[in-house]
Amino acid sequence: MKIILQKSLNVCLAGTVMAGAVSCGNTAGKRKPNVIVILADDLGYGDVSGYNPAQTLHTPNIDRLINDGLHFTCGYATSATSTPSRYALMTGMYPWRNKNARILPGDAPLIIDTAMQTLPRMFRNAGYSTGAVGKWHLGLGTGNIDWNGHIAPGPREIGYDYCYIMAATNDRVPCVYVENNRVAGLNKNDTIEVSYVKNFEGEPTGKDNPELLKMHPSHGHEQSIVNGVSRIGYMRGGKSALWIDETMAKTFLDHVKSFIDRQDSQPFFLYYGLHQPHVPRLPNEMFAGKSGLGPRGDAILEADWCVGQLLDHLEAKGLAENTIIVFTSDNGPVVDDGYRDDAVEKLGDHRPAGALRGGKYSLFDGGTRVPFVLQWKGTVTPGTSDAMVCQIDLYNSFAALLRQPVDHQKDSRDVMDALLGENPTGRADLVQEAQGKLAYRRGHWAYIPPHQGPAFSKWTNSDLGNAPYEQLYKLDSDIGETENLAPTQLEKLEEMRQQFNDIIR
Repeated sequence: MKIILQKSLNVCLAGTVMAGAVSCGNTAGKRKPNVIVILADDLGYGDVSGYNPAQTLHTPNIDRLINDGLHFTCGYATSATSTPSRYALMTGMYPWRNKNARILPGDAPLIIDTAMQTLPRMFRNAGYSTGAVGKWHLGLGTGNIDWNGHIAPGPREIGYDYCYIMAATNDRVPCVYVENNRVAGLNKNDTIEVSYVKNFEGEPTGKDNPELLKMHPSHGHEQSIVNGVSRIGYMRGGKSALWIDETMAKTFLDHVKSFIDRQDSQPFFLYYGLHQPHVPRLPNEMFAGKSGLGPRGDAILEADWCVGQLLDHLEAKGLAENTIIVFTSDNGPVVDDGYRDDAVEKLGDHRPAGALRGGKYSLFDGGTRVPFVLQWKGTVTPGTSDAMVCQIDLYNSFAALLRQPVDHQKDSRDVMDALLGENPTGRADLVQEAQGKLAYRRGHWAYIPPHQGPAFSKWTNSDLGNAPYEQLYKLDSDIGETENLAPTQLEKLEEMRQQFNDIIR
């Protein structure tokens, strides 16, 4: 039945590309499906109750996606940190191929070549209206940004018709929103200055003025103070444009809804970058103290609410059945990531990475295996899939669905049959990245070559995967990567090493 359904979909979508509207069966008059990619920030495999029903943290709205969609037990980001995984999502390229695809300061230039064929540009070429709302962290401008003028290149120059984003991350300056190519709400008489080198005279910092803080840093994050929280980097001015952390979720959500409301004649592609549960965690008062797990748990509840509000909005507008929603996270979880917010003390029995080893910054599977759900109501049968899929594959997969040409030099793979629940395998292998270091996953096997560096991070309370020797794990029987089989499975070790080296050369 699924094969017949897919053939029918292929015929319909081919007709859509040729004629501008689906015109077969009972779908007459419908346009191509809308596509929304929701990318959470630092949300772990164990943070979603639909993946871990026994957990004490409940995410009923993300579970709505799971219950009405296909959720993947082997869904991956390419990288264990934000910027690289977002680069892969937008470009279909492994981030380790670009030396600039690493955690960026808030004033970094755009790291995506504006001449590249990107995910939003592919959708736009297919006749879609494209929008980006939320966290960006892929750089803006070309260097020495004038935050008081036209900021380019940015999302619009790589294929987005509209954007409303934070300039970098919520723990970095400048703490302002950028709408299209300008800082939103900026008073021209109160200009913004930004530096990642030295402070501006007379400006307080978290290090020198802790009495001004409502949340204190645990390490780093002790420079300019905005909204009672010290950040990374220094800024001065732009008071009218500064965000308020506690209203950030609603601000982004309102712009998501507004973007959807403006789409009348075209299908749309929307990238929705949630900022939760990234630090600093200051959720709205509706969620503060509600999880019992401290601000990190509260921030996850807030993110879950945002998902629910989006689903309700789509249903109210009659768009739910003609919208594909992909929900995932940019990397694995982290508890203490720079602020003393009780997240460690109140963690209790909750395991943010579930049964996986490691988390954010880690070469183990907990760094890159993340929640990954695709919902297409009325088309994709709800259930669970063990197929290996990755965010990098969204480019080629949707290009195939929409009959768009692809750049065959990309690392993206067409796994649309797996995303639709018709193929139990997905991609064959994946190179994983954590802070510039690489690991390899093929089938049920995980290979980590020797890497220098600490084996454990005291700040994140997580195994990083660094070791002076090779590591080999069989994940179907050892999901927690507890038994290194490299000393005994020599033939498999050699095979994995060779396959890995063939890709990275």
